[in-house]
Amino acid sequence: MSVPNAVYLDCPNCDEHAVHEVLKGKLGRKQEVLEATVKCQECGQVYVTVVREPEHIRVPIVISERGTSKKDHIELMSGDMISVDDEVYLGENHLLITAIESDGRRVQSSAVEDVDTLWAKRFDKVIVKISVNKHSRTLAAELEALPDEEFYVGDLMTVGRDNVVIHNIRSKEGTVRRGGVPARDIVRIYTKAVRSTKA
Repeated sequence: MSVPNAVYLDCPNCDEHAVHEVLKGKLGRKQEVLEATVKCQECGQVYVTVVREPEHIRVPIVISERGTSKKDHIELMSGDMISVDDEVYLGENHLLITAIESDGRRVQSSAVEDVDTLWAKRFDKVIVKISVNKHSRTLAAELEALPDEEFYVGDLMTVGRDNVVIHNIRSKEGTVRRGGVPARDIVRIYTKAVRSTKA
C-alpha cells in the first residue's frame, strides 16, 4: 500500500460516505495503516484520521455447475457484507451466490468475517428451460445463454430442428406476455412450433 491521493470515508461533519482528498499522510510500519490529513469533497471539512487496510479473508465456497459441485476458496475483504444473489468472480469464473452459512445456519446476508461457507453457481452462462408446443404434445428443451441476453415475446428462434415463436415467458416475478426478460430472470420460455415456408 502506498499513500493514495484520495480515499472513501464516512465524514464526521456531513455524515456522507464520500471521497476525501489526502492532503498529507504517512504509512505505518506494516503498510496496513495510513495516518492522514484528509479533506471531504462534499462539505470541505479537513480532519486527521487513521485508515486501516481491510484484511483479506479466505472463505470456503462450493461451486455448482451442471449437476456437479466442487469445493474452493474465495478471498473477500473483511468488513464487507455478502448476500444471496450477489455476483462475484473467482479467477475467470463469474459466480452467483445461492446460499450462505453463518454460525451453523443458512442466512440471506452476512458480514464476510462471519461466513462459514458460501454456495454459488457458475453464472457466465445460464441454462434457459424451454417448452415447445407441437400441436397435441409439448416437448422440453434447454439452451445456454449469457445472463444478460434478452428473450422477447414474439421472437422467432430455433430449438433443435424446430422453428418456434415465443408466446410467453415465466420470470421470477410472474408471466410476461409482452416485452422481454433477461436470461438470468427466466424460469421457463413457452413457445409454439411454426411451419417454415419455402419461397
